[in-house]
Amino acid sequence: MDTSELLKKVRKIEIKTKGLSKHIFSGEYHSAFKGRGMSFSEVRDYQYGDDVRNIDWNVTARTGDPHVKIFEEERELTVMLLIDMSQSSFFGTTNQMKNEILTEICAVIAFSAINNNDKVGVLFFSDQIEKFIPPKKGKQHILRIIRELLNFEPKSKKTDIGQALEYFNNVIKKRSICFVLSDFLATGYENPLRIASRRHDIVGLHIVDPREEKLPSIGLIRAIDAETDTIQWIDTSLASVRDKYAKWYETHFNYFRTTFLKSGADMISIRTDVPYINALLKFFKKRSK
Repeated sequence: MDTSELLKKVRKIEIKTKGLSKHIFSGEYHSAFKGRGMSFSEVRDYQYGDDVRNIDWNVTARTGDPHVKIFEEERELTVMLLIDMSQSSFFGTTNQMKNEILTEICAVIAFSAINNNDKVGVLFFSDQIEKFIPPKKGKQHILRIIRELLNFEPKSKKTDIGQALEYFNNVIKKRSICFVLSDFLATGYENPLRIASRRHDIVGLHIVDPREEKLPSIGLIRAIDAETDTIQWIDTSLASVRDKYAKWYETHFNYFRTTFLKSGADMISIRTDVPYINALLKFFKKRSK
């Protein structure tokens, strides 16, 4: 992708997702993800209805008038985006491919975070650590992340979610909010996820295309495994073939759901044929409660 085309795509995503973040998700995001606690802000005159437990007795004694301490939430958070760049994410049979939706969701979360003065970092992974961008604040930092999402070319086609979680655990020591964005067509990440969930607030964001759930009956098709380049002819007219395929997907989805539930982590499932806005809003509102 040349520079002018890249900049046009970055701008298009910025306009769309920044608007969503500002007008739809900013309040929901703030409510869904709390700060680290309460910190002292100022002292003011006591007003009717103030909690008497917050009276500052030293100032009250010195001035002769009752004063109370005002506290505010320690808002600053660190948001990490662990993004699956394996070849299976470059797939789609609807208006958008999985990686395109993934890019937009990352942008929405990132702009929501900087609207709340939070830091955002990114870890691109396949079956290896592709690239790590340390958490920072600011619009220019978010635009850099979007450029990387649009133009990054991973070295490997395969997936290892466990390795990404282990790297994240080792690099990010301070408690953070971590979104793991993947189609989760992999297993073997239960232990790293359990360890990460003890320290961090983990959210699994599962992206699925309808053709990954079930095959249509359209006769003989030539299928290529995106991560291994294996070519296979499949007769989709056979019910047994379609059933086997559906069970394959169900096995991976059940592993994802069960593993995240056991670890105490949150999860969202987003389909490529349904607007992701509704799923994100529903999740944020649920978290707020």
